[in-house]
Amino acid sequence: MYEDRTPMPMVAAYLSFDGRCAEAMEFYGRTLDARLQALLRFADTPMGAGMAPAAAQRVMHACLVLPDGSILMAGDAPADVPFAAMQGFGMALTLPTPADAQRVFDALAEGGQVQMPLAPAFWAQAFGMVTDRYGTPWLVNGGPIPV
Repeated sequence: MYEDRTPMPMVAAYLSFDGRCAEAMEFYGRTLDARLQALLRFADTPMGAGMAPAAAQRVMHACLVLPDGSILMAGDAPADVPFAAMQGFGMALTLPTPADAQRVFDALAEGGQVQMPLAPAFWAQAFGMVTDRYGTPWLVNGGPIPV
């Protein structure tokens, strides 16, 4: 158990992209009503001076702040590092209502692939699974089940 004066650990997702991080973070910002707090390109760092222009424009670090204060971070793999697609995880997203879940699910599904359409579940009024156009898997929940 933590004492009151001990900071609690915070866990945040850090997504990797292959040159599409800025585009993905702009999309996630619109879709999740989030604010882009930071977007730092390799060109903006000391190592950027020696990079090819295309490599220098990749995103070294980006951070979105969601309305609830949680954060989503991301970056592009460096141009000279082999990129492996994201796998073995899912971004669990809980929205207050089924309508909110439907709006976000539909946006994530556009250009992506639906694994499980949004439908009622025993733990939420709506649940669905989708991999978006950037390769990020999402598990979307909407509305708690009334007790």
